[in-house]
Amino acid sequence: MVSSGEGRLRAQLDRERLVDIETRLARFRRAAFVVLAAALLVSGPYLGWLWVLPLGVAAVGFAVADHFLVRSEHPARWAAAGWALSPVMIGVSVALTGAADSPAVSWFALPAATLATRFERRGVIWGVAYICLLMLGSTLAVEPGTVAADPTMLVFPFGLVIAVAILSSAVAGSDREHRREAVLDQLTGLLNRTALTQRLAELEQAAARNPNATPVGFLLCDLDHFKDINDRHGHAAGDIVLKDVAYALRDELRATDPVYRVGGEEFAVMLVGATQDASAEVAERLRAAALGCSRKDIPVTMSVGVAAVPALGHSTDFDFAALFEDADRALYEAKELGRNCVVTAGPTAH
Repeated sequence: MVSSGEGRLRAQLDRERLVDIETRLARFRRAAFVVLAAALLVSGPYLGWLWVLPLGVAAVGFAVADHFLVRSEHPARWAAAGWALSPVMIGVSVALTGAADSPAVSWFALPAATLATRFERRGVIWGVAYICLLMLGSTLAVEPGTVAADPTMLVFPFGLVIAVAILSSAVAGSDREHRREAVLDQLTGLLNRTALTQRLAELEQAAARNPNATPVGFLLCDLDHFKDINDRHGHAAGDIVLKDVAYALRDELRATDPVYRVGGEEFAVMLVGATQDASAEVAERLRAAALGCSRKDIPVTMSVGVAAVPALGHSTDFDFAALFEDADRALYEAKELGRNCVVTAGPTAH
């Protein structure tokens, strides 16, 4: 059974992967639209020019979806909306250019090819069903007699759509698995430094695109006297403590605020949209959560350093090195004050 924390972590990984995939797809999708437009121009004298319009609508739809996707906490909804428009426009083109006799029927395989890159298995199944229904609506519903006389006009396109979806699922599944392995800490299941680096790159891109300033909080957490736990109780006991604390921290946070294991007993949390005061409140909750992992013979406490960028936006460079330095300095102060406490650095305007 997948725990709630693991489920939220997986959701965050899928979100980051989806944003990355959509960003990469956008460039190649534009090239694909150019190729399709060229095919339409060559075919125009034979099939007419009406089906150029649906292609334009699909291109605009993808552009709108891409714009909102990278800014949304729920990018899958925009990805689904942009994708869903594509087979609709293909269906319109098919209906306008001969229905079952249209050479555009094979184009239904195009949205099937990118299904698995966006969605998990259930989404792929629903997407294939959606494409097939639109194919039926633009062919059989328009010219039932033609299809009845030669069912192969639909059998082959149906087979192509399903086969393309199956093959792309294998490739996307492998990509998804490798991505998760590359960014997950094997002991705790938390995101690692690599994932944090990727998240920072995403934040820098978002800051460049977003004209509205957004606060960003950063927490640096360190388990107190962890070396003593390993020395007195063994590394196996230390590993159990790390796992327990990782689960407790993850369970206290939203899906959009993942925990990163950045060192042996050191954790980091990036809080996008959180002010300095809000970040300090979260830090106190995390400190208490770690304390709750104590056992009869193993006390567990954690010190937390808090830093924040008050306004990350279009006119503000995101200097993570400075943010990390401030949080690290606050963490050091927490250790000096006796540990098991939260210290907030002064507002950071880097």
